[in-house]
This record gives sequence, C-alpha cells and structure tokens, in this order.
Amino acid sequence: MILIVVKFKTKPEYTDRFLDLVGPFTLATRAEEGNLWFEWSRSVEDPAEFVLVEAFRDGAAEAHVTSEHFAAGLDAMRPALAETPRIVSRQVEGEGWDRMGELRIED
Repeated sequence: MILIVVKFKTKPEYTDRFLDLVGPFTLATRAEEGNLWFEWSRSVEDPAEFVLVEAFRDGAAEAHVTSEHFAAGLDAMRPALAETPRIVSRQVEGEGWDRMGELRIED
C-alpha cells in the first residue's frame, strides 16, 4: 500500500474552519475504491497544524491525485495555508493497521 502523511500549517483566520473547508475533499476521497483510510488530526502542540494520514491500495494513488475532487480540494485549501505542506509518502507492505506487539492489551 501507499502510506502518506502530510502536515498542513494554516493561516490564523482559517484554522478553526479548516476541517470544514476540506470536508468535501475528505468525503470524496474516502469514497474512492482504492482508499484504505483518510484521517485528519490536529496537533496538540500547534493548533494551526493539521496532520493527514492516508493510505491507498497499490496502484490507487494515481487515480486519487488525478481526480477532480483532488484538484478541487487543493484549490479549496490553498488560500488557507500559511506554508507549503510537508509530506512523507512511502510504499509499505500490508493493507491495514497491525497490532503493536510492544504494548499488547489483553481483553
């Protein structure tokens, strides 16, 4: 799978409404056939920083970045960003989350 993590830094006037701004993009991406997950978080240290963790089945990322909703999502978020987002994108084995062996919780 392709695992992608992106950090977005927002302008102060957009910070509180950033998740609403990217809402249509988020819903459309989650509906893509090859999307495994597309999850937003907000930094506990910097409220203007949002982190997107996303994953796609092998071969599905190209369809994502060439979709109409991807282009529309970039256009919608561009005015809200204070700087160029930072990204890590890697091919990894598997198609989902594994259990953390070092912190196993028995039911």
